[in-house]
Amino acid sequence: MGHDARVTLTHMDREVLFLCTGNYYRSRFAEMYFNARAAQTGIKWRAVSRGIATELGADLAGPVSPLVPARLSALGLDSATDTRAPLQLQESDLAAANLVVALDGTEHPPFMRQRFAAWANRITYWDVPDAHLLKAEDALARIADRVDALLQQLGVGNYTGSHTGGQT
Repeated sequence: MGHDARVTLTHMDREVLFLCTGNYYRSRFAEMYFNARAAQTGIKWRAVSRGIATELGADLAGPVSPLVPARLSALGLDSATDTRAPLQLQESDLAAANLVVALDGTEHPPFMRQRFAAWANRITYWDVPDAHLLKAEDALARIADRVDALLQQLGVGNYTGSHTGGQT
């Protein structure tokens, strides 16, 4: 589902779940950037992130792409960096989230249909391809723009996107 449906969310302390393939680069930046900006703006939401297919990133060096802390630092958000290991998406993660956003509307729907079929059409897909298709600088800027727009919508109680298993 695209980001044009409207759902009104009014409760405090809600959770947005960001997904990418390996939970190493795109979703980790979205999570950390969202949490830092939500804290700055006072929005009562928190972000978490998971990988739909973390096994595909098993050969990556370190727990998080070095591009993530570098970009956060460049944005003055040094303290936002979280160096935990990538986490594999579980059904319970989807059920716990109020919003689920997969970062790539081309790459991620097939993974979701294969691994979490009941959820594939219940989440929002953005347009941030992986590093081999979009330069990291452009991808991270696009994620920051999308997160800022999402925070704006959440701050006024509206989100144009799909609602998942959490309650409204």
